[in-house]
Amino acid sequence: MAYVVINVLTVPEGRGETLEQRFAGRAGMVEKAAGFEHFELLRPVDGTDAYLVYTRWHSKTDYEAWMTSQSFERAHGQAQPPAGASGGAPQPAATGSQIWSFEAVQLVRAAPEGDGPRANRSPR
Repeated sequence: MAYVVINVLTVPEGRGETLEQRFAGRAGMVEKAAGFEHFELLRPVDGTDAYLVYTRWHSKTDYEAWMTSQSFERAHGQAQPPAGASGGAPQPAATGSQIWSFEAVQLVRAAPEGDGPRANRSPR
């Protein structure tokens, strides 16, 4: 059964572009992690200040192994911006974070042209 983790990032007004640039320049190590399936950075469009970082894993065990790995530490260490020109600490792009975790129990994929949607249900 797939395991989904969503990191809900609180991003102050005017900092969204900075956050997006930092993710665009990320180390790219998660793609090499065992069990990693999918990543998306979702920009809010309805007036909220929350960006969503969506990752999908083969299992909770795979996600936990990534979280405790040296690759995770290196990836997140590289994601830190350099100090400001004045030598001060860089301004954070996000001011808060909340983790939501889910087991995928249903998946619907687009059908080939002419077919109806196909649903895959995971047993409990």
